[in-house]
Amino acid sequence: MNSGTPLADIQIRDPFIVTDVAAGRYLLFGTGGFGEASHGGFVMRASSDLKTWSEPQPALTPSAGPAGATYFWAPEVVAYRGRWFLFGSFMHGTEIVGPEQRYTRLYVADTPEGPYLPLTDGPITPAGWWCIDGTLHVEPDGRPWLVFVREWLQVSDGEIHALPLTADLREPAGGPRRLFRASEAEWSWPQTWEKFSGYRVTDGPWLHRTAAGTLLMLWSSFGSGGYLTGVARSTSGAILGPWVQSPEPLFAADGGHPMLFRTLEGTLMMALHAPNRPGHERARLLPLRETPDGLALVQAGRPNS
Repeated sequence: MNSGTPLADIQIRDPFIVTDVAAGRYLLFGTGGFGEASHGGFVMRASSDLKTWSEPQPALTPSAGPAGATYFWAPEVVAYRGRWFLFGSFMHGTEIVGPEQRYTRLYVADTPEGPYLPLTDGPITPAGWWCIDGTLHVEPDGRPWLVFVREWLQVSDGEIHALPLTADLREPAGGPRRLFRASEAEWSWPQTWEKFSGYRVTDGPWLHRTAAGTLLMLWSSFGSGGYLTGVARSTSGAILGPWVQSPEPLFAADGGHPMLFRTLEGTLMMALHAPNRPGHERARLLPLRETPDGLALVQAGRPNS
């Protein structure tokens, strides 16, 4: 499995890595699949060393995806109750302003590589909302939640919400609860793009509970340095917060849409794409360490402890 395509040669946004301990391998998913990036299904690559990757194989084919979807974004693949679930974001329409729909939908498979089939016949996120980047969070009591972005294109100040789910993940078990807005983070700056001037972005939430029990959320926005990744902390230790934002971003070199995984050896790693320039995106894999206040990047020569 070591022969293949170097990670640095793979154009990908929103990289997501599954550590398959039983098979001694890693699986890579992300935005970009059949043809142009973000169009037409999701693919999977495999690796034994995180350095070189197999040729892409279909995980969710265009025909298995939502009928009429024009964009496929940010797949997340997680094990839950003995099966594997793919959380995907989809858009209908062709305009950046006024698309028909943006939503998260769930798919299921018996193995992490798929193929994935629909869990239900429609989106899991609220009707009429523009929602992307859904991720699964399970509280210590076993209750599952969907954490997702309500798009800045619809609400101007991007939002992160949590939605309780039924145990089988098939439907909401209550209404959405807003956790925070982008403007609550000092490092998130308003956009200056013409008609979007003043809007603030929320992207890619990812939940992580530390060994000490602290509940953290990594997420991305724009600020000094381009596309950035920051960390929020739940002061209650539970999904509904309250959430407080770290004053400085965790990664400030034009990279974002983070997720965390552990290597086969147990090292905590962050995956994100950088730079954020269209056509130049690459997966970056960065070792992290837990700190009393949250997370820190491991500097060269510093142990991951």
